[in-house]
Amino acid sequence: MTFEGNSPELLWGTSFFAGSLAQLTARLSGLPSVVLLLAVGLLIGQAGLDLVNPESLGGGLESLVALLVSLVLFDGGLNLRLAGRELQRTVIQLVLARCLLALPGGAVLAHELAGLSWPLAWVFAAIALGTGPTVITPMVRQMALVPRLAGVLEAEGLILEPVGAVLALVLLQLALGDLQRWDEVLPLLLLRLGGGALIGAVTGWVLVLVLERLPADAEALKLQLTLGVLFLLVSGIQEVLPEAGLPAAVAAGVVVGLRLDEQATQLDEWIAQLAQLAITVLFPLLAADLSWGELSPLGLGGVACVLGLMLYRWLVVQAAGLGLPALLWSDKLMLSWVAPRGIVTAAVASLFALKISAAGLPGGGALKGLVFLTILLTVALQGFTAPVLARRLGLVDPLEAALDAGAGLAAGLEQQPGGEQVGSLEAAE
Repeated sequence: MTFEGNSPELLWGTSFFAGSLAQLTARLSGLPSVVLLLAVGLLIGQAGLDLVNPESLGGGLESLVALLVSLVLFDGGLNLRLAGRELQRTVIQLVLARCLLALPGGAVLAHELAGLSWPLAWVFAAIALGTGPTVITPMVRQMALVPRLAGVLEAEGLILEPVGAVLALVLLQLALGDLQRWDEVLPLLLLRLGGGALIGAVTGWVLVLVLERLPADAEALKLQLTLGVLFLLVSGIQEVLPEAGLPAAVAAGVVVGLRLDEQATQLDEWIAQLAQLAITVLFPLLAADLSWGELSPLGLGGVACVLGLMLYRWLVVQAAGLGLPALLWSDKLMLSWVAPRGIVTAAVASLFALKISAAGLPGGGALKGLVFLTILLTVALQGFTAPVLARRLGLVDPLEAALDAGAGLAAGLEQQPGGEQVGSLEAAE
């Protein structure tokens, strides 16, 4: 029995319940929440019990996913703090190394091992370029990773997630014939990324001017106004510059976070809770859209491609670490292993598969299947093993671990609302 086309309310209700149940299980068992969210999505979706079919929501799903993803990215930008030149230099070198090395490497692996055509192999490499902040943030907090590495991983995801999505769209336009030459790719990429970031930064600055003039007891109004501005920003800019809403959301979050600083404590907390709610429903919903028919044709070649991509990251991180004496071998090993893909990657792949099918070209299902296989393997393997690796390498922050353990004990003994969650980036300040 499915709910296809009959009751969207029941579909959303099932997705929310399944996601919250996965979060509860993760809290009680200590298992990685992102792994359980994906697992429960597969269980209720086409690959499992077939209770939820996201395609029945039609075009409304795409719009809602875009807004919820922008909320997650805005929350990440709001809390992004890169204190110290060494940390900033590490992030810059890692991002540049990923763009210069991981992009062509991913395309070669997708073509040679997974069998994608060269145009779609480049699209896959761009989609897989971004590591998901929706996955990395709860992962590094759950393992209590030391702030210097947590900051690098979260910043990498926030920067490369929108870059990868915009680049993938431009490369898809090239594959579909909407662009005629390769020399059109870079100007269009810079226009969408730069235009989105600039408009987002200006919007964030204007929003701060308004928020600063509201009374201190108007916290609820500040939240409503922030969400209204954010959603209008993203939906508006998407009409002019496709996919530019992602860099705009990040840039707006960074500006608001830096300008408000300590004044945004309550706003930060509420935005973080809403972002977590978005993650809780989006992961199961997007995983439910995956069928075994899209994974099985990839066979061992698809698995080999993903594993090769994970191992190839070690070489990329080694190149990124050149000239950074403060980055120890244990730091590089940890950075090499933690690179899960998340919601933006899944959403972009689902959208692109529809565009490819609409254009009458083959390979859309294989592209989507390979992207979701990348998400499943990276989240599952790294979600279970990264905490163990962090402990073995001595990269667990004792203070963060103690605070997390104390919060869990307090929640179990007495149910007191309003506990403050200490983020790894905040600890890095």
